Amino acid sequence: MSRGAPRTARRTVLTAARVLPGPAGEVIHDGAVLVEDTVIRAVGPRSEVDALAGPDAERSGHPDGTILPGLVDGHVHLAFDAGPDPVATLAATGDDELYRAMAGRAAQLLASGVTTVRDLGDRGGLAGRLRDAVAAGRAVGPRILSAGAPLTPPGGHCWFFGGEAQGGAQIRDVVRRNLRLGADLIKVMATGGHLTAGGASMWESQYDVPDLALVVEEAHRAGRRVAAHAHGTDGVRAAVAAGVDTVEHCTLANADGFDAPDELARELARKGIAVCTAISADWRNYAAKYGDRITGRLLGRIGWLEERGVRLVAGTDAGIPGAPFDDFVGSLELFEHLGFTPSRTIELATVDTAAALGLAERTGRIAPGLDADLLVVAGDPTRSVAALRDIELVVTRGTPHRPRSVPPQDAADQSRPRARNSSAVAAVEVRSAVVSSTSR
Repeated sequence: MSRGAPRTARRTVLTAARVLPGPAGEVIHDGAVLVEDTVIRAVGPRSEVDALAGPDAERSGHPDGTILPGLVDGHVHLAFDAGPDPVATLAATGDDELYRAMAGRAAQLLASGVTTVRDLGDRGGLAGRLRDAVAAGRAVGPRILSAGAPLTPPGGHCWFFGGEAQGGAQIRDVVRRNLRLGADLIKVMATGGHLTAGGASMWESQYDVPDLALVVEEAHRAGRRVAAHAHGTDGVRAAVAAGVDTVEHCTLANADGFDAPDELARELARKGIAVCTAISADWRNYAAKYGDRITGRLLGRIGWLEERGVRLVAGTDAGIPGAPFDDFVGSLELFEHLGFTPSRTIELATVDTAAALGLAERTGRIAPGLDADLLVVAGDPTRSVAALRDIELVVTRGTPHRPRSVPPQDAADQSRPRARNSSAVAAVEVRSAVVSSTSR
């Protein structure tokens, strides 16, 4: 039996006015990216890459646009619907219907330029099932890292996902069960949270250092990272002492208000533990919800952590009330509002977040050998991250998608105003307030 002719790799050249390969400040003017099947083969000046590709390559030109790495959202919950009571909706939804809804939310994320997400809590392994379907081409969406059911004490924060565990034996069992079910990482609820009625308060610890260290030991033995949900300062301290890989939220709250423990920030930086602040586009409404003082301290810790060398992770907490799946850019605008340059903000949402998730050798940059996860926008996002909404093309592992651009203001959803407004003003004078404050 004769063999057929060798398969010819599909080659595509994307050209644009500028290419942002990754680290802040790096710009290739009149640049190009050569994609071969699923990976990036070359990036550089258009004339050089075009000649390397040869005459048979497909070409996609964007003469006024920008090519950058696909965005990475480090904290989402595909099982939640972002409505006023996502927990009740989850409880009333069967697995088949929930899976379809999760697939739709994944498609929303992709359409907004997000090519990788980390799902930090779902029910019945559905996020892992969707991850596999996307990877196999049976569903459209970003790359998904799934944590499965987060560990929490009986009746603790997000117990309804099915990860209840108390004591060493149960903790080992739940971690090992999640690993058997294919979890990409392990999530543990070090403190309480506001979504769980009757559970611990956000600032109250749920596990001590030995319990958290056991989670880390089991996960690291299997080559998996650990993400610790921790709002309270004591919970953050315990998570850091246990050696987790990322701290989610890191609100630094206590029973009376907020802390500003400089030594804890320094320890986070020293150990290289990344912090995902997990704030959505709803940040503009915080002052109306919580008041100026709380909003200033809540948002101000972001710049405070950055100044102390703490690695930051971009994430939206998409799925909780007011946190949509289609406005990652609205979350990124907070960083710009706080004084981060657009280039630094883009670096945070690509290079830094991919690295913190353990994906530095797969995505987050435009470099030969990495997966072809790309975003092409019409304008120049180094001037303003708002340009990231004007999407021309999204590429996931070499597969092109042409979603409709997200308009600056969606007339159908007036609850998420994107212009700076009075609710946002409280966030600007925050860095000094957080640094000098003491708990009250």
